Amino acid sequence: MDTGCLSSMNINGVNQARSFVGQFPTQKCFASSHHASFAVKSLVVRNKGRRSHRRHSALQIVCKDFPRPPLESTINYLEAGQLSSFFRSSERPSKPLQVVIAGAGLAGLSTAKYLADAGHKPILLEARDVLGGKIAAWKDEDGDWYETGLHIFFGAYPNIQNLFGELGIEDRLQWKEHSMIFAMPNKPGEFSRFDFPETLPAPVNGIWAILKNNEMLTWPEKVKFAIGLLPAMLGGQPYVEAQDGLTVSEWMKKQGVPDRVNDEVFIAMSKALNFINPDELSMQCILIALNRFLQEKHGSKMAFLDGNPPERLCMPIVDHIRSRGGEVRLNSRIKKIELNPDGTVKHFALTDGTQITGDAYVCAAPVDIFKLLVPQEWSEISYFKKLEKLVGVPVINVHIWFDRKLKNTYDHLLFSRSPLLSVYADMSVTCKEYYDPNRSMLELVFAPADEWVGRSDTEIIDAAMEELAKLFPDEIAADQSKAKILKYHVVKTPRSVYKTVPNCEPCRPLQRSPIEGFYLAGDYTKQKYLASMEGAVLSGKLCAQSIVQDYSRLSLRSQKILQSEEVPVAS
Repeated sequence: MDTGCLSSMNINGVNQARSFVGQFPTQKCFASSHHASFAVKSLVVRNKGRRSHRRHSALQIVCKDFPRPPLESTINYLEAGQLSSFFRSSERPSKPLQVVIAGAGLAGLSTAKYLADAGHKPILLEARDVLGGKIAAWKDEDGDWYETGLHIFFGAYPNIQNLFGELGIEDRLQWKEHSMIFAMPNKPGEFSRFDFPETLPAPVNGIWAILKNNEMLTWPEKVKFAIGLLPAMLGGQPYVEAQDGLTVSEWMKKQGVPDRVNDEVFIAMSKALNFINPDELSMQCILIALNRFLQEKHGSKMAFLDGNPPERLCMPIVDHIRSRGGEVRLNSRIKKIELNPDGTVKHFALTDGTQITGDAYVCAAPVDIFKLLVPQEWSEISYFKKLEKLVGVPVINVHIWFDRKLKNTYDHLLFSRSPLLSVYADMSVTCKEYYDPNRSMLELVFAPADEWVGRSDTEIIDAAMEELAKLFPDEIAADQSKAKILKYHVVKTPRSVYKTVPNCEPCRPLQRSPIEGFYLAGDYTKQKYLASMEGAVLSGKLCAQSIVQDYSRLSLRSQKILQSEEVPVAS
């Protein structure tokens, strides 16, 4: 185990309310007659009841951090660092490209950051008034933050880890002990742990963690599970890719893995990875995760960001972009991609009537948003047509502030193994900025959320409380006769990461499109990681790399367009 160390941080509570009003078109997403905001527009529901009363004086906060694991020597970290160095060491352009990027989530921010590192001028446009996309967060009238999701940073995220280092903010990750902790539905209030020993290398440390856990699987089940995984271990990446056509449940049946392995482990894992159950999730997704997390000694080690993502992660990227001559503009929503007669992009038309022109264009919005923006002239091109298969999955993130400090929790991410909840954490313990010595704030991911995203906030909170009563039987009752709710926030994202069902992999597009000068970035695009923060950052790097590699052609194209505009028209 790591030896814990103490760190402190001063936080000033500021009573600043942030409101979010979406402008994007809506469509019917639910079986009912109600309309729901589409795609990245999150529906934020605020509690109108009691509010917590927080002191707005400076708080001295002391939290336990574990040392940052030594990641720098891993192959994936070195490869990610080498890709980063490509931009810093590339030949400086004689005339920087002006690259217009739509979407300031991690994919768009990453694209702009690395283009700026290569000497080009990104113009990053964000539709909303907040940075981060799927990691966006808002501050309420009490000065408390609520987020789009529960975000975990793994040791197996090499591009994310390099990014933190390049920005000089590595100390903003709060590393937790190397464990995976599961609630025990048949033993309310109890947990089962998979502890990874520091003295063993990968994958032995992971195997040891599994073998030492006797509460979730029996020895015969472990043996059958191991035998089922042998083809994946021996077949490598080609085998992993070949499993895209099978769901997790289908693969397990084919390999003779007992059903209890699915019930005890893979339901929780599937919901944590893609917010859906094993009978829908592609087995390739599970195998990619296992490969990444088990092949590196610290791959499955987790860290929490020490505060809200827009300020603690996104703003340092924005500052970096601006320091190198780039621009970042909020409240700049794309209305239409206007084309030239030859089918290339003429400009991005914004909802406020302005037109943004560049030497190259990038759409870094979620796939559901981009599909609505695809020009009719492009719709029959295979590259764009295949995107129809990629559809975002609904996600609900719930925050509940209680009137007391809950005891049956950990300074860690917890797998609830609940029918309704995926993972949760007591953010008043795990995160410095959210620290509270007297009250707990649970952040919970509702998944699968298909049947819930159209329901009222009251229904969602009532259902969450029923599940929490099983996890905290001595402290929480569904009727609030024990711990009482001070306030809550419900954040709905009707279309989040793309739903990784079988046969999606061939539909994921490369970052360089067949349209000259037009590119895509986003965790749904082709890259070796999952639909995740790591996948988003890597997609942005690959997108920026494609643009830098295309510099000569893009520069020449811009010169020709400029010359054609300067040719006088005959009278």
